[in-house]
Amino acid sequence: MSLSKTFSALSDNNRQKILDILRDGEKTVSEINKEFDITMATLSHHLDILKRSNLVSSRRTGQNIFYSLNTSVFEDLSKEIIKFLKIKK
Repeated sequence: MSLSKTFSALSDNNRQKILDILRDGEKTVSEINKEFDITMATLSHHLDILKRSNLVSSRRTGQNIFYSLNTSVFEDLSKEIIKFLKIKK
């Protein structure tokens, strides 16, 4: 895992909001877009960045693509931060 890639993906407010929305469970791009005042192209760009950083995953069912949090990456990220800060559990 590249911490710099992950933190870069997390540095944008829109991407943080997407992650917050996905905490409630998987959503389609249309469901996510209802929470924003941005174009679908911009939202797709943000989702692509989150996917490339492995923070979200997607699955296709018919014509719908469902996005969800990749919780294992957040667990790994937490471990890396703890290790970086040298904090003992």
